[in-house]
Amino acid sequence: MAVFGNLIAGEWRVGTETRANINPSDTNDVIGEFTVGSRRDVEDAVAAARQAMKGWASHTEQQRADILFRVGEEMFARREDLGEQLAREEGKTRAEGIGEVIRASQIFRFFAGEVVRFGGEFLPSVRPGIDVSIRREPVGVVGLITPWNFPIAIAAWKIAPALAYGNAVVLKPADLTPASAWALADILHRAGVPAGVFNLVMGRGTIVGQAIVEMTDAVSFTGSVATGTGIVQTAASRMIRVQCEMGGKNPLVVMDDADLDVAINCAVDGSFFQTGQRCTASSRLIVHEAIHDRFIAGVAERLEKIVTGHALEAGTQVGPVVDAKQLEQDLSYIDIGEKGGAHALVRGQRLNRETPGFYLSPTLFTETTNDMRINREEVFGPVAAVIRVKDYEEALATANDTPFGLSSGIVTRSQKLSQHFQANSESGLTMVNLPTAGLDYHVPFGGRKGSSYGPREQGRYAAEFYTIVKTSYAMPV
Repeated sequence: MAVFGNLIAGEWRVGTETRANINPSDTNDVIGEFTVGSRRDVEDAVAAARQAMKGWASHTEQQRADILFRVGEEMFARREDLGEQLAREEGKTRAEGIGEVIRASQIFRFFAGEVVRFGGEFLPSVRPGIDVSIRREPVGVVGLITPWNFPIAIAAWKIAPALAYGNAVVLKPADLTPASAWALADILHRAGVPAGVFNLVMGRGTIVGQAIVEMTDAVSFTGSVATGTGIVQTAASRMIRVQCEMGGKNPLVVMDDADLDVAINCAVDGSFFQTGQRCTASSRLIVHEAIHDRFIAGVAERLEKIVTGHALEAGTQVGPVVDAKQLEQDLSYIDIGEKGGAHALVRGQRLNRETPGFYLSPTLFTETTNDMRINREEVFGPVAAVIRVKDYEEALATANDTPFGLSSGIVTRSQKLSQHFQANSESGLTMVNLPTAGLDYHVPFGGRKGSSYGPREQGRYAAEFYTIVKTSYAMPV
């Protein structure tokens, strides 16, 4: 069995401890053994990054752009095999895996362009004879901690801007999906990123992740609320930059004037595809009473036809849950919903397939209220709950009544209601007649309240986190 090492100071290091990467569609299939890093590995990676950063920041814009573009080009050329590997280790379907790799390649190519477009400002001073220039400089060594649900796309949207703006990077991927991160590290290494500028340290969050937060100059994290809260507190104590994208309990509002087919498509796509393992998934379906019964009947009919199976099999629409722990969490929340008074119109069951895996069919709860636990806490699985409301005002109030604020959506034919919802939904993302999950790579991403902390990710807004503004005054010689 191949053992995959960490990339530190331009060298691959195989450690004494490894972790098996298991295929959730077939637990007999081991993708590889991946090195479990240590605190010392992080120390070495940060030291290498500090040493290498000055040289990287002094590369010309064109040199940095060329490297990022090569990364994007190789990823796109290898989209089939990288996407299949992603599906094999994470459980999303092969088509979803390939789509994620394509998105990651687009991100690298976008930031290859941003490198050469990036500039500052020149302003006259209010004092005569003085020039003022405003520029952006790299933050330093940036620690990136990425999740398992989008192991290559989220890594890309953190790594690409960090490198584009002249920073050095230490990446810690999720324990469950190291193969995608390792493949991306290998591509970066061969594309010409100088030794030490990009470092990969795989390992436990309590050891590797904590060390990264304690040693780097800035930290960008995507993951759970509990972990993100701890990172913010540590970062604040060190007075370093921090950016956290965390949970969601995203509402999809369906009004009485909605196109029923559009509403059902938005709900099924946003709630259940990619096994519901998306922070932007629709977990609360807030439905006007006039359309409620037809809507839930239509969603239930669609769910009964969904094919849940091996991620790499043709015809599979929903793959397995990522691992046994997540499966148990999903099943426990189904029990919590029923015990809390929700009616399981479609009840998820653990499924048996030809290969042993973590297969779970979708769950649709009805007759729920917004104060039920099933509507307050993030499940992160193929589980959604319907909340019946009498009018738009109640729908909006219910949508906003949550500790989270990542994504929200409304299905309506009314221009007035759609505009009002976009202006008054307490979320970082709003969707009209679209699923709450589904993003572009060139625009900002992030939420409000308990969903996000710090500057936005993606697009030009990434510069707010990965650069520091410097203002210079000069009296012409």
